[in-house]
Order: sequence, then structure tokens, then C-alpha cells
Amino acid sequence: MTTTSFSSLPLAPEILSNIESLGYQEMTPIQAQSLPAVLEGKDLLAQAKTGSGKTAAFAIGLLYKLDVQVHQTQAIVLCPTRELADQVSEEIRRLARAIPNTRIVTLCGGKPMAPQLASLERQPHIVVGTPGRILKHIEKETLKLDRTKTLVLDEADRMLDMGFHDDIMRVIGKLPKQRQTLLFSATYPDEIKNISDSIQNDPVDVRVETQHDNTIIKQIFYEIISGDRNKALIALLHHHRPESSIVFCNRKQQCQDVANALWKQGFHALALHGDLDQKERDQVLVQFSNNSSSILVATDVAARGLDIKDLPAVINYDLSPDPEVHVHRIGRTGRAGSEGLALSLYMPAEAGKVKTIEKYQNSTIKLDRTSSFRNQGSFELIPPMVTLSIGGGRKNKIRAGDILGALTANKELNGKQIGKINISDTLAYVAIERNIAGQALKILSEGKIKGRKCKVFKLN
Repeated sequence: MTTTSFSSLPLAPEILSNIESLGYQEMTPIQAQSLPAVLEGKDLLAQAKTGSGKTAAFAIGLLYKLDVQVHQTQAIVLCPTRELADQVSEEIRRLARAIPNTRIVTLCGGKPMAPQLASLERQPHIVVGTPGRILKHIEKETLKLDRTKTLVLDEADRMLDMGFHDDIMRVIGKLPKQRQTLLFSATYPDEIKNISDSIQNDPVDVRVETQHDNTIIKQIFYEIISGDRNKALIALLHHHRPESSIVFCNRKQQCQDVANALWKQGFHALALHGDLDQKERDQVLVQFSNNSSSILVATDVAARGLDIKDLPAVINYDLSPDPEVHVHRIGRTGRAGSEGLALSLYMPAEAGKVKTIEKYQNSTIKLDRTSSFRNQGSFELIPPMVTLSIGGGRKNKIRAGDILGALTANKELNGKQIGKINISDTLAYVAIERNIAGQALKILSEGKIKGRKCKVFKLN
């Protein structure tokens, strides 16, 4: 029987204490099955869905062998998107609190090179980033990997889907031959086996069950006779009334079209796809994650790395042709023991896809029709929060506490009315309860944050 207590691992007491303080009660299945091998220095080929705890599985391994006295890059983590890279960096930083002076740097495209070059003047211990940008720094010789002990490929299947194979292999070509390689993937296509064979040495193979407990996730497939998906989607929303949901589409343009159609029906919906620039992507993700938008319409690639806790529903506007991807989509709801709802639309001609998913999940799928819905009257899905954008960020030394202080200084507002605060290099975003958003906007516009005036405006 696999032990699930972190104390069973050969970790320093201060690391164990920090793990406990972060709320980790016991190891998840992916952590329990992979961490012993990772700590022994073995290569790892692991399959686990989003939300399984895989980041901690490799982060604890990186920190276990880290020597902070050696100011060289000892570990590198490659991720498919900037969002996932930021999320991974933040998790490693939290786990590294017990190891003073650990330097972790995030290197991603879509961001200016100058600040990254400055951060590399003294080599970091751990680098997290996207393959293209990391390769640029290697070519500029601003990032040296000749002493790297560990390589992590996180969500390797998506990196391959996004065309990063050549960049990944060029980065690996700059690493020492003697190293530990940890490869994590949500799905297991042939390409993953091929890349593992070419870069890993006798890896430990870990597969965590990707099926979902039907008692936690209620899954219903709706047959659409007319083929009017927008009409069916709106009917689903009116019938089930989820407070928040992700709607998955297979194509980028479809995302924007669906979001526009939902707006016309009074739903606060935002689209997330590859044609958005980085600032637009950031604003969409911030609004959805801080409850300022109710519906996110996204492609699989765009939504990768997006970790939203307590997501009530996932809706498949289109069925994925890959049953593994379908399971990965619906796994975003019903987390941490909460109940989830997974709703899928399909045409009669797609009955074969439904059967494939049913066979893959090894469970009977509930089928229904939107025509069975009763009219429950008008329904407005209004997000509880509004996001304010502030023209200042980390470069201006602005911290979350400065924004909170500016909003509550005159005691017109209290901290409970203020939600998540996100700070980037040049911008900051703060979620405010909808009924006081105008008041908060006035306070920030007329006042100062850390002694300086900032432009402030409300996002849609």
C-alpha cells in the first residue's frame, strides 16, 4: 500500500513544516506514486490530469536536491503557455519558502526582454518558462544550462500540439547528458512515448487514473436535432444556471462568435484563444478567475494551465475528437470534493464520438434533449465582482497591500468588499464587489497609490 503522508519522504523538517503550513494534508495519488522515484533521482514519465497535484510532485523534487550556495541554474521547467509557467513559478516559490535565498525566474514570450536580461545577470537556481523564449536566452548566452541537474517537461502533450517539438529538442541539446528528466502529460499519444524514448533513461512510468467519479461530476450529453448550437447553449445556461462555467470550442474564431452571441443574450462571456495578444489574454484570465466574468469560452490549448477552483460547470459546445481530451476538459469541474456539472452538445452524426467517450470512460452516458427543458422564466447571470485596471505594477514597486490600503484608507470601503488583486510588471488588477465598483474607481482615480497618481479604469 502506498504511503500518503509527506513525512514518509526523506525531506528536511523545515520543508515538511512548510508543506503542512501550505495546507497539504497528504499526498495526492500522482505525488505518492512519483515523489519517491523523483527524490531517488530517477527519470519519470507521468500521466495525470490537471488539478492532480503534479506541480508539487516535481517542485518538491527540484527543491530537495537544490544547492542554494551554488549560483547556477540547477533546474529548468518547460511549459506550453505563459499562464501555466506563472502558475508553476508561484507554486515553486510557495514550496521554497523554507529554503532562504532560492532564486526562481520565469522566462516567457510576450514579455519584454530587458527585465528578463536583468534577472539573469545573476544566474537563478530554477528557471520556468516557454520553450521559445528560453531558447532565445540560450542563443544570447544569457542563460547557461551546463550545470543543470533536472529538466521538467510540464504538459508535454500540449507543447507538442503547439509545435514546440524542435524548440524543446534544441533546449535539451544544451543540457548535460547526465541529468534527471521528468516528463508530465495529461494525455499519452504516441509522440509522448517517442520523445520519452529519445530523451529519458529507463523512466519510472506512472499513470494516475484519468476517469472521474460520476458521483462528483454529473455528466449529461444533449442531442441537438436542429444543429443550432447557440440556441442549445443558451437553453442549457437557462436550465442549469451555473454561477460560472467554461465553454469549450474546437476552433479559435468559434470562441469569439460564441462569446459575442452570449453577450447579446445578456451573459457576461469572454473569449480566450490564440489570436489574443498577451495583454488581452491577461485581462480575460484575470476577470474570469476573480469572478468578474461568468463564462469563459475557450479552446483547449488556450485554457491549458488555467486552474480555476470551484468551477461549477464545464460545457462542451463541440465534442473533442479525442476522448482523453474530453476527460481532461470535464476534470476542471468537481474538484476538491465539490460537485461538478459537465454538459455536452452533439449532433446525431456525432453519436460515434459519444460512444467512443462512453467506452473510454467505461461508464454509461446519460443522454437528453434540450427540448425537454421547461421555461423557468428570465434569468440574468451577473458576475458578483468588477475588475479595475490600474496603470502601475511591480516595476513601480506597487504591492497588493498598497492597493488595499488606498481603497480602505478613508474607511468608506472595507477589506471584505475587495477581492483578488493581481499584479504584473506594469499593470495591476483588483476585483471589487459590483455594487461599490463606481465608488472604488473614484477613490483610486482621485487618490494616490504609494504616493503616485495612477490611471484607473473599469474592464467590461
